[in-house]
Amino acid sequence: MSPAFFITAIVTILAAATVMSLRNLVHCALAMAITFSGIAAIYLQLNAEFVGFAEILVYVGAIAILIVFAILLTRSGEAPEKSVLTAGWAAGLVVSVLVFAVLGWSALNSTALPTTVTAAPKITVKKIGEALMGKFILPLEIVALVLTAAMIGAVIIALKEDAKTENPGRKS
Repeated sequence: MSPAFFITAIVTILAAATVMSLRNLVHCALAMAITFSGIAAIYLQLNAEFVGFAEILVYVGAIAILIVFAILLTRSGEAPEKSVLTAGWAAGLVVSVLVFAVLGWSALNSTALPTTVTAAPKITVKKIGEALMGKFILPLEIVALVLTAAMIGAVIIALKEDAKTENPGRKS
């Protein structure tokens, strides 16, 4: 494994630990975007271009929307007076290191791992794109409509809460 893989893996793990330990929602969302970017970089290093680019487009792009919705729906513009880290961050760190060690040990000592390297499949990003835009165009469009409806619903919910705070005596 290359040094670039180890650097990417360390940055990704540290960003994921930051997501779990910070209290500020916006900071957590930004750390999650870094985590997803690191995962995409790992996929690209493993020659899984489609999955890597889908990770960037879907997850990293969605984090920007997540930040906007988090601010709209929670209205948490005030700075927290509590500490930045959550109360049980040390226990969570110990448990996650132990789980990672047990899973790593069991994966490395497993007899289910293949001993020979198989040839990589000859599926390209172009073939996946042609399948998505040909045979699977209807499910792709349905998913797009569902996501658009969810975004519109979140905006409507945020607007109704805003109207209730402006006119508390008026019924909707």
